[in-house]
Amino acid sequence: MNININRLLHLLDLYRLSKEDLLLRINEGVKKAISENDIFRTEVKLSYLKKIDEIFNKGLSYYIDPTNLKKSKEESIFFRKNKFNAELNLGAKQIVTQFEEEKISLSVLSKLSDLKIDRILPFYTVKNDSKKVAHEIRESLYPVFNKDLKEFLKSLINKFAEYNIFVFEFIETWNKKEKANINGFYLSPNVIVLKRQQKSLRREIFTLVHELGHYLLNEEEIDETVNEDLLNYQSLSQIEQWCNDFAYYFLVGDLNNRIINLEKASEKNDYHITTIESISEKTNLSTFALYTRLLINNKISSSDYKNVSSELYIAYLEKEEKAKKKRELDKEEGRESNARAAKPIQSPLFVKTIQTAFIEGIISETEFCQRMNIKADKIDKYFQ
Repeated sequence: MNININRLLHLLDLYRLSKEDLLLRINEGVKKAISENDIFRTEVKLSYLKKIDEIFNKGLSYYIDPTNLKKSKEESIFFRKNKFNAELNLGAKQIVTQFEEEKISLSVLSKLSDLKIDRILPFYTVKNDSKKVAHEIRESLYPVFNKDLKEFLKSLINKFAEYNIFVFEFIETWNKKEKANINGFYLSPNVIVLKRQQKSLRREIFTLVHELGHYLLNEEEIDETVNEDLLNYQSLSQIEQWCNDFAYYFLVGDLNNRIINLEKASEKNDYHITTIESISEKTNLSTFALYTRLLINNKISSSDYKNVSSELYIAYLEKEEKAKKKRELDKEEGRESNARAAKPIQSPLFVKTIQTAFIEGIISETEFCQRMNIKADKIDKYFQ
């Protein structure tokens, strides 16, 4: 099969892979090794090309297109930035590339549909006080509070959509070879992407607001972990500290006054566990994040913080083990699980963009259904 070698080399550049890296990956599980001469040429076996595309997911037509590609900052964050807050694995690069392409596609559709999705919120810098900014932004973006974590997350995503910010979740299947080693990222000008944290929605909520901080600063980033963890916190860059502080103040709101007014947490006052759990319930911040904030505010000693953190982690593991045993017992006794396959939360801004493109005749009914991930007989409910 004749291919345009320039396009394959462009993908290696985009993914920051060497020829040796590619060969290692496509030779996994093969009996006869594929050599450099087998693939870096104008004529390549179809079976080899299919193995290459298992990595890049471009479709075979991509490689035979005669148009040469040039490195462009508009194409990818990987061409806009050299360093990230993560050593990205292949799974992470695939996810980032997928949503970079989606961002470009949505931008084109909105322009063709004459749909205005300009930035509404102001720009800030790290010189702006994160607490003050959080208070200002809360007035626009903080939804009605809901103790149901998933509903609260959905409400935040809906609020962000009102201010022309796309939010996407990605969900990885249990059998994916190489899971993305990232929690979230921000792509300029208006896209936030989150990893679905089914077992830790508080973390996903915190990550969402942390990435909102990147949006406000207009500082693109890909984050491996977003946590108020002391070991990480002290070594964070100025931007990452600002985004973490912003996320905390945005979520805690006026209840920060209760944190400020607490006496130093210690064994004699039971580390204020009742108060901390109460604030966690009223803010959807994790107890761990709140104890970390106590440490940042010098309201708990390092040794006590480590002890509390250890106890919280052990309690989490015990809860997970209990849930696992229950699932196994239910399976043994033939009880059906109520758990459904997780679906990403859809941003109303995404839905509106696709709806408008369909109404304006820019995309077909088939493409509409593909993008919305629905069957054709469900299309009417989007136009009532």
